[in-house]
Order: sequence, then structure tokens, then C-alpha cells
Amino acid sequence: FSQTDEDGITFEICRRIGLAEGQFIEFGIGDGTENNTLALAAAGWSGAWFGNENLAFSTEGSRIKYKQGWITLDNVFDIVLEAGVDPPCVDLVSFDLDGNDYYMIDKLLTHGLKPKVFISEYNAKFMPPIRFKIELDESHRWNHDDYFGASLSSLDDLFSGHGYRLV
Repeated sequence: FSQTDEDGITFEICRRIGLAEGQFIEFGIGDGTENNTLALAAAGWSGAWFGNENLAFSTEGSRIKYKQGWITLDNVFDIVLEAGVDPPCVDLVSFDLDGNDYYMIDKLLTHGLKPKVFISEYNAKFMPPIRFKIELDESHRWNHDDYFGASLSSLDDLFSGHGYRLV
């Protein structure tokens, strides 16, 4: 269900750390048919999705809660709480909003969301060791160009500062 084999990579990482099932949250799930956690839900995980698009199917009665709306730096942590998610119980986070990701991830981590696995899209245009992140702009919308998110080195610095390591 993922765009570029993230499903298999995610399952292997979880296998290696002994995480057979758990709770996930995903930011930026599109219409729900192509994302990083749908396969986890099919494997028995539960979780919450956050995004601005209409879903291609209903999540009613499933293990997935969906909260639709524009995600900003001001609301990114609050929507997690409003969805009934207990941050210390989250095992895996996937983040792909094509914009202010760096700033929002920093806020989530700073406010105590510390999953065992954190998946983040990065801007591969800026290869290591280049450090790049877009300027914070709450109205940013991806224009199918190279101006989005942050470089791998910038995200690695951010995550390392919160006790994570790149795999």
C-alpha cells in the first residue's frame, strides 16, 4: 500500500526490534489507499490518520480513526490528543505532509510523542551532507516541485537530538 516499498521495510524494522503489533499514527495519508500504515492495520495494528483529503473508503468500525483537516504547527499535537491517542502508547509514526514537516516533527517530539519507529519523508534533492529545510509557512502547499520538507541530514540532526538514529 506504500509508494516505494515502505511496507516491507517497515515490517522488517518492526520485526528486528520485536514489535509484532501496536499503535500507529500517520500524518498525510492521501485518500487512504497509498500510505505507510494501511498494511499495519491489515496486520492487526490500530491507529489514527490525519490529513486533509477525503478518504476513498470509510474507516467506521475499523481499527483506524480518521481526523480530516489542515495540519499546522499550532494544531499538530492537539489533533493527536483530540483523536484520543495517548502519546506514550504510540509505537510508530509516519509523517509526510510535503511542507513544514521538520517543524511539526520537532513539535511532536518535544511534546512527548516518542514512538519506537518514526518514518519521515525527506527531500532527496538535497543529498547528504547538505542541510536544508523550507521556511516555516503555514499556508505552504506542495507545487510538485523541489521546494518541500527537509533534507535527510537536517532530519537526521533533528531526530538525533531526540535520541533516535537513522536506519
